[in-house]
Amino acid sequence: MEETNPASILQQISKFEEEKFPPVHLWNPPLCENVEMKIDRNGRWYFMNSPIGRERMVKLFSKVLRLDKDGEYYLVTPVEKIRIEVEERPFVIIDYQLSYEEGEQVISFETNIGDVFTLDGNHPIQVEINPKTGEPKPYVLVRSNLEGLISRNIYYKLIEISELKKIATKEVLVLRSHKKDFEIGYL
Repeated sequence: MEETNPASILQQISKFEEEKFPPVHLWNPPLCENVEMKIDRNGRWYFMNSPIGRERMVKLFSKVLRLDKDGEYYLVTPVEKIRIEVEERPFVIIDYQLSYEEGEQVISFETNIGDVFTLDGNHPIQVEINPKTGEPKPYVLVRSNLEGLISRNIYYKLIEISELKKIATKEVLVLRSHKKDFEIGYL
């Protein structure tokens, strides 16, 4: 059997068009267990405890990333599946853009690997509160069932552009995008 390394994985997935996402949800190859891969909480990728420095490689790997029902993340190709440890979430939101379409506010996010998407019903925000510290951890659905952690500085910028609304008995910070409200915090 051929040794699994970043180049062999890259060779398998580079056959797909760079702009499109391969149908990883349809593939069920055997698990390759001799490979250690990790995405740290800052969105840095590692292979066998060494950082992956090539951005193109990381971008291609991210296109075959899948979160399975067992709660584990995998890189999936037609011929093998590799478990990948994810410390927080696989993506980090590093920037946002505010624009207007037909007079309606639209918020777009950019991930650490350069994917851009808009905050909408298919990409909602969820904010988890740490019960011990009270600190918010904001996440947004990037694609499929893969989330991105909204970096702290972007989260605070989003708070600045949010509106305060009274919902029931609570004062809620709300972002509006694509004619939809997204709760991002409470006062």
